[in-house]
Parts: sequence; C-alpha cells; structure tokens
Amino acid sequence: MVTVMDMGMRDIRIIMGINSSMETGYQGVYNKYIKRCIDLPLALILLIVMLPIYTVIALAIAIDSGLPIFYRAERGGYQGKKFKIFKFRTMVPNADQIGGGTTALNDPRITNIGRFLRKTKLDETVQLLNIIKGEMSFIGPRPELVQYTNNYKGEELLILTVRPGITDFSSLKFISLDELVGEENADAMYEQKVLKIKNELRIRYAKQVSPKVDVSLFLQTGYRALGKILALTFK
Repeated sequence: MVTVMDMGMRDIRIIMGINSSMETGYQGVYNKYIKRCIDLPLALILLIVMLPIYTVIALAIAIDSGLPIFYRAERGGYQGKKFKIFKFRTMVPNADQIGGGTTALNDPRITNIGRFLRKTKLDETVQLLNIIKGEMSFIGPRPELVQYTNNYKGEELLILTVRPGITDFSSLKFISLDELVGEENADAMYEQKVLKIKNELRIRYAKQVSPKVDVSLFLQTGYRALGKILALTFK
C-alpha cells in the first residue's frame, strides 16, 4: 500500500492538480530556492552563537536525568520524506514507551530542567541542526508525527510542499498546547480539538509563504519566547 510518505513531490502535485503556472506561495521562487539560501547561513551563524548556551543546557540535562541529551523522533517532512528532529530531551529517557505522543498538562514524564526548556522553547532551538541539514526551515509548519502525515489528504497534502519549521501560525496559536489538551487522554484531545485546526493553519502557511509572512512570524515568535523567558526569570 502506497502512503503519503512514499510519494514524491510529483505525485503530490498530480493528486492535488497543481499546475506549475499557479501563482501560490508554495510554488514561488522564494519557497523553492530563496528560503534555503537564507536558512543555511543564518542557521550556521546562530549555531556558533548558541554553542555556549547549548553546552550549559547539555550539561544540565546530563546532571538532571542522564543521557541521552537529544530527543530524536521521526516526523513527516518536506516532499513526504521522513526525518528525525533534534530536540533537547525534556522528558525521562524512553518517555515514548511510557506515554503517548502528545504532552499532557503537568505530564509526569517531564524532567526538572525539561520544564524550563519547554516553557522557554529552548528545547526546540537546537533544530538549527535540522535546518543546516536541509530538513527544516526557520519558518514553516511544525513537524508532525508520521502517523498523522501518512493520512494527509486533499489540501492537507499542501503541507508537504514546504519545509517544516520551528514556528508558524499554529505554533503561535497553540503556544501553550499542554494546557489545552489537559492532564488525561492528551492524544485523544489533540486529535479532537487541535489537529484539524493546526492543519488548517499549516495549509494557510503553505498558500501564503512569502518573505513578509516569514518575517512577521519570526518577530511574533521571538516576542512571545522572550516574554516567557523574562516571566520565568523574574517570577
């Protein structure tokens, strides 16, 4: 059985009836070429700048809950290709084996240092490595679990025409996702209350991707993240 993850971009275009002459965001020169030219050098520079901070975070994780430092999980990505994201581990080792894929409110699997990293979103910044590898972009739909991307249909397939990113419209709307899904049956609540809306926002990004949209999302995310850091610092 052929799944979405087995498809190439040509297959997706055929299914969607996408014509090369259509002037939409995901087909533009910016999405296809310019974004990558911006992402790579910027990610390399930021990685060098962030290395001292990442070293401190890595040591804190190791002292708090041991190894591994990174959480590597498979996600569905650009052109339907699977890849493994980089995140600083914020839960106990082997958390996937003792709980679902959605983080619940006050999830007991979250470590002490992990709680701070998740609140400030510092755990996700190490996805600079995914950007350097060409698997992600700074701005784009958050990478989703393969069990969901395999079932994309209709306009949802447009999500795979842009590189997944660290932030997008859905990231801003669901910046406190754990509070929305609650403490019990987080996976079910995510599927019932969040997934459809998230995908609609991901589709919106794919259709509207442009320098203006990316700069706006970048600034909004930076403002929100800084606010969270300051709130925790001066709490």
